[in-house]
Amino acid sequence: MKQIRYGILSTAQIVPRFVQGIRESAAGEAVAIAARELSRAQQLAEKLQIPKAYGSYEALCQDEEVDIVYIATYNKGHYAAAKLALENKKNVLLEKPFTLTLAEAEELFLLAKQQNCFLMEAQKAVFLPVTAMVRDIIQQEKIGKIKYIRSVTAYPNIDHLPWFHSLEAGGGALHGSGSYPLEYIQYVLNATPESYSGQASIVPGKTDDRFELAVTFPNQILASIFITVELDLPNELVIYGEKGRIEIPNFWKSAEGVVRYEDGSEEYLTSEFDSEFSFEVDHVNECLEKGLKESPIMTEKITKETVSLVESMYRQWFKDGDLDEEKLK
Repeated sequence: MKQIRYGILSTAQIVPRFVQGIRESAAGEAVAIAARELSRAQQLAEKLQIPKAYGSYEALCQDEEVDIVYIATYNKGHYAAAKLALENKKNVLLEKPFTLTLAEAEELFLLAKQQNCFLMEAQKAVFLPVTAMVRDIIQQEKIGKIKYIRSVTAYPNIDHLPWFHSLEAGGGALHGSGSYPLEYIQYVLNATPESYSGQASIVPGKTDDRFELAVTFPNQILASIFITVELDLPNELVIYGEKGRIEIPNFWKSAEGVVRYEDGSEEYLTSEFDSEFSFEVDHVNECLEKGLKESPIMTEKITKETVSLVESMYRQWFKDGDLDEEKLK
């Protein structure tokens, strides 16, 4: 397989970890990085040993040596950055949340088709080896028919994101982390949500710091999703079936899980890796090598279903006039 050359938009905290994933992949190479200020791009390029640094996103997107652009800007900036890359005929891997509105997501996927470019939401959780094991167990009905899924995620230290409580900037617990359980569950069940409702804790003038969603999937599968940035809780996703349950701690980056059967027996799910991003990068590289324009795993459908659900919840939570329509555009 030929080397797939990545250009990176942003110097966000996730970037060094993603670059590690590129380097641990079979055919990835980080060749350029861009920031709004050249000095910031140069500083991180030197630290991460990336050959080229740019002081504008436009310059990187026009670099002919870049095969795909990885976008890790702040949430509100995802749409504009992805549109810029696609307009320059670049393949795009776009971090979560993909966009803040369904209209933006639809526009980007249409533009990708028009430009004959690959476009995928960066969702490392669905590419982990343990995730594949979980999906196989569900499909084989080793724990019987699935009845209930419970996901609890806590990020008690969010102060490093000064824009987190700004809805206009795309902040909030649901924007920031809701994609992980929503898309993970859709993938392992191979199913789309049928209905959903939710509630959130919202400080006046700010956005959500904790929320809980109740989601119904086909065959009367119920799911409960709780995320908080206030409490320090155990992070765990549990899938309950008629004949047992699957427990996955820190499911979005986990190298392990356990299946507990009703007869008392247990099956441990394990894998080994240094970077949880490497599997996602390997998948993207394979898609580009094959000339695919859409991932068969992290599909356009899953992304659009998730964006639509998240947008709908925010519109409900701010329905009393607190939400300026422009903030979700």
